[in-house]
Amino acid sequence: MSAADRARDALERLVSASATERLLISTAALVISIILGALLVLVAGRMTTCAPTDAVYYFGTGFCYDPVTVFDRLFLGALGEPFRGGWSPDGQFAVTLRETTLLLFTGLSVALAFRAGIFNIGTQGQMVVGALATGIGVLWASSLVSGVVGTVLLLPFGVLVGAVFGGLYGAIPGLLKAYADANEVITTIMLNFIATGVTLYLVSGAFKDPNSAANQTVPLPEYARFPSIAFGARQDFSLVALAFGLVAIGALYYVLEHTAFGYDVRTSGIQPRAAEYGGVDSARTIVTSLTLSGALGGVAGAMYVMMVLGTFQTGLPAYGFDGITVSILAGNNPLGVGIAALLFGILKSGTTVVQFATDVPPQLVGVLRGLIILFVAMPEFFRLLGGRFVGGRESRAVATDGGRSESEGGDADE
Repeated sequence: MSAADRARDALERLVSASATERLLISTAALVISIILGALLVLVAGRMTTCAPTDAVYYFGTGFCYDPVTVFDRLFLGALGEPFRGGWSPDGQFAVTLRETTLLLFTGLSVALAFRAGIFNIGTQGQMVVGALATGIGVLWASSLVSGVVGTVLLLPFGVLVGAVFGGLYGAIPGLLKAYADANEVITTIMLNFIATGVTLYLVSGAFKDPNSAANQTVPLPEYARFPSIAFGARQDFSLVALAFGLVAIGALYYVLEHTAFGYDVRTSGIQPRAAEYGGVDSARTIVTSLTLSGALGGVAGAMYVMMVLGTFQTGLPAYGFDGITVSILAGNNPLGVGIAALLFGILKSGTTVVQFATDVPPQLVGVLRGLIILFVAMPEFFRLLGGRFVGGRESRAVATDGGRSESEGGDADE
């Protein structure tokens, strides 16, 4: 057997791996990345200088950075020190959940498009558009209602506004791909730049807060923001927003697995030509998928405005691009997005803890985080990519089991 044949067999095995095998692969990748990261910390610790009393000693050799402390801060610090006394949810744990909540929506946005065979890089732009629309819409509506009634009405209204405008912005590359054969990678990238530029123009002009030097809208009243329940307001996290995210996970999973539209999405993502031959309207599926994907990105923007900032401000963090990694980590499975978003949220939150609690340079902390993400995501990335090039079970699943691969519960073709 040649090297090419062995590589093809290995790729086919990876493509058809079961959920348990994929979980074991991800766990092994996480352990390997931590071991390599620890070696990097030790090497970096030998390349700098520190007092002998500040050094840690392994195998009789002193190192300025302690990898045990670094990874302890990275993971347990992000969870608010759960194994120490006096643990409180109103601390770094709330920051981790806040990051997780936002990544839930951007991860679901990218995952939905991926399942339809569409590479949506425009979630960031759809998030920006949804955030600005939410900021303006809720600010206008908040003049009509107030108090508890205002909170009850304005929260779903703000989420709806973000979803509608994010969805409309996502429909643009969908229409261009479906009816003009435009490459969605190019169009969504360009639309990200357009969204950033247009919102900057609007917020620095017509919608600018006259009392602020920053490019931002007028702040929302307190009753128009997500309430802090069980968590203090200091960390800008709300359980209500997280509940929205969990509902979105369940809703998207149901739509993909138990509806006719979900069948169209799955089959189009696995075998587009076979799906069309089977009666799937590919153009409608592309437009609808990107519209819903954009709506989820717009909801992420609404959450950022109504939970974190309390206003729209230019320069939103790159949650949309992070959503691509979250989706790949999850294998584009909505249920997996919840776990991947939590892992990514821990890494993002823990990074700040490491920077404050140790002398490790932030650049090295960023390398450690990237190393973990790279190692955990790569097996899923190659599995998803390999499904398009090898004749594995994934690519044969359309005709007999509704687009579900054997590893996802479908039957293998004979």
